[in-house]
Amino acid sequence: MDEFPRLKTGAIAQHPASRSQEHRTCVLRFVDGSEQRFREGGGALRRWVIRLELLDEEEAARLEAFFHAQRGRLGRFAFTDPWTGVKYPDCSFEGDTLALRYQGFMRTGATLVVRENRG
Repeated sequence: MDEFPRLKTGAIAQHPASRSQEHRTCVLRFVDGSEQRFREGGGALRRWVIRLELLDEEEAARLEAFFHAQRGRLGRFAFTDPWTGVKYPDCSFEGDTLALRYQGFMRTGATLVVRENRG
């Protein structure tokens, strides 16, 4: 399985980056208008917002090639949490588009959202 590319420094992300945990909730609505909610499945799913603002041309090209190889959110890859170093083997991009922002010589930016899959 492919792994999310590291920067030349060995880092996964640049600051500021953020992460969250989400629980899936099932909502049953009854005829009388009342609701019953319960948590689905196992534990929380993780989600990372990766902001990259100081990429050089090589790093930007490698990131773009990886994104296209994954076919956006269809692909699955391993992702290492930048905070804990834990490797999550089944992750995907949350979107199907990658917008690279060329900000000058040796300065390209991108924002990606990576989510953990359940399955």
